[in-house]
Amino acid sequence: MGVAVDSDELRGSNAPPQGGSFRFYLAGQRWEWSDPVARMHGYQPGEITPTTELLLSHKHPDDQPQVAALFDKMIHAGEPFSSKHRIIDTERRIHHVIVVGDRMLDEDDQVIGTSGYYIDVTETLETDLREFNAALTEAVTELEQSRAVIEQAKGALMLVYGISSERAFGILTWRSQQTNTKLRTLAERFVDTLTAEATLPESFRARFDHLLLTAHEHTDTPGARD
Repeated sequence: MGVAVDSDELRGSNAPPQGGSFRFYLAGQRWEWSDPVARMHGYQPGEITPTTELLLSHKHPDDQPQVAALFDKMIHAGEPFSSKHRIIDTERRIHHVIVVGDRMLDEDDQVIGTSGYYIDVTETLETDLREFNAALTEAVTELEQSRAVIEQAKGALMLVYGISSERAFGILTWRSQQTNTKLRTLAERFVDTLTAEATLPESFRARFDHLLLTAHEHTDTPGARD
């Protein structure tokens, strides 16, 4: 079913947010667009008269064949259409738009063209992208923090038990599964408790200090016992 329009509709205030309306008349293949659609393409209202060629020239190269095919059906078959594609304005900025068009009828229900609207969803997509990036950054930070505390717990096990990194990680994983506790949580609690409660003999600390201060002199480091 087509859409009958009157001559003042294009200038109406019913355009969606971040969007505007357009018309295409079969007679003379004449286009009209509302001020928001003109600005969307980078033009001031009344600065230029839209044409099929002009509109296609603003389509993103990757989307142009798709939109050209839609225009062809609209012009020669009067078919309704909808499309989500990109346009490039006069400042070379990319806009992601949704364009919907339906048949425009006269008083006798004869098809005289197409009317529809543009919705610029660029800001929505950019907001979604920012939110995704923020979530990704948070996840990476969380992962880095998890790795850090798990490495600390592994180091403590390697030192006390004289075992390899893999074996220390296996012990932590085993305890995590046995206690139904997340690995990071288990490692955090273990490290916090160890830091708060563990005490080492003075002789051990003295030996530790010596090893730290002379580590640069050692060329052969014995491997960890498994």
